[in-house]
Amino acid sequence: MHVKVSSLLKKIEELQGDTPWGHVLDAGTGPKSLSWISRLPSQSWTAVTAQSSMVESARGALQVPPRETDRIVLGNWVDGSLLEGERFDTVLLDYFIGSIDAFAPYSQEALLHRIAASVRGTLYITGLEPYVPVVVDEEVGSFVGDLARLRDACMLLARDRPYREYPSSWVAAQLRQIGFTVTHTKYFSIRYRHRFLSSQLQICEDRVTRFTDPDLAAAMGKHIAQMRHRGELLIERNDGLRYGRDYLIRAVPG
Repeated sequence: MHVKVSSLLKKIEELQGDTPWGHVLDAGTGPKSLSWISRLPSQSWTAVTAQSSMVESARGALQVPPRETDRIVLGNWVDGSLLEGERFDTVLLDYFIGSIDAFAPYSQEALLHRIAASVRGTLYITGLEPYVPVVVDEEVGSFVGDLARLRDACMLLARDRPYREYPSSWVAAQLRQIGFTVTHTKYFSIRYRHRFLSSQLQICEDRVTRFTDPDLAAAMGKHIAQMRHRGELLIERNDGLRYGRDYLIRAVPG
């Protein structure tokens, strides 16, 4: 399974430069990040996931066979015994802050502090800036915001918890409070295409099957179809949906 390396991960390699990767921790792993980490010239890697289904997905994305020192760990960071006392030279939180709400609600601050304590070298954090109203292209911005609200509504009605994104300014402030120095912050403009639209609407369609009210499910199904048509037209007309930005933060202790 080949997973394309994102611009953010390529930037991390650039920032790392000649500094040895050492023992690497991927605190919230997935196919994308583990595929990348498995190819790094590290001494070892440890990848943590709270989802049992993600273990096989992540393992299937490995580009290089794991060494005896490499491991995928199934666990939740709210468990104080998870990797207790272990420290790592390089730690990656790849869209981790935003995903915590689905597995450990209201614990973003505590878990960021806890994982930061395991860093003895470099911490890299990637995330999505929360969507805010824009005036550059109101039609595109409105659609992306409506799509996000539709996804979250479907998840909530299916009794799941949606992700909750935190801005880079909040992350940087938390890092400073625990004694880290932010050495680099970079933003990446986003252009969403058909794959993104399909993935977001697939989340909606999957959740609709779990609605307890059949009339609501039917109405939501029609709305999802309308959103798909609306989104496809906007993508074709604008060569994608240019909206929002991802961020990358590099920080070190002290």
